[in-house]
Amino acid sequence: MNIANTESDFQIIAELSSIIWKEHYTDIIGSRQVDYMLKKYQSVEAIKDQIEEGALYYLITHQGSTVGYLSYYKKADCLFLSKIYILKEYRGKGIGKKTMHYLETTAEHLGYKTLSLTVNKNNIETIKAYEKMGFKQVRDIVIDIGNDFIMDDYIMEKEL
Repeated sequence: MNIANTESDFQIIAELSSIIWKEHYTDIIGSRQVDYMLKKYQSVEAIKDQIEEGALYYLITHQGSTVGYLSYYKKADCLFLSKIYILKEYRGKGIGKKTMHYLETTAEHLGYKTLSLTVNKNNIETIKAYEKMGFKQVRDIVIDIGNDFIMDDYIMEKEL
């Protein structure tokens, strides 16, 4: 895993997000909202803005290839997992578990006792995966993200 901090890294993340999000989220939220969210949250400029606001982005590598990305924020009471995405053909190889272990270790090293994340309520398989890793649903949240779209999510937490 390598920290993303160059224009080239941000472009790679934007390209990965386009592939992963269109494949994964189109059936959940529709192509119009996917396209809107990619531009709003995963364009090169959006990534730069998030980093300026305190996000850390990492490229996830496997056997010399970039296969996904991770982003998190340090909050007052928890480490917030903003994004963890891995290309479909690399899922099921333990990469996600290894990445989550890295995140948990990082959180503990920073003195956090909780990992937090949000996940779309209709993202059933991902919710099951998080639950298997020890996350629990703590509440739901609906956020207006503009352009007549909302994010209808669960907030999930894991005690470390």
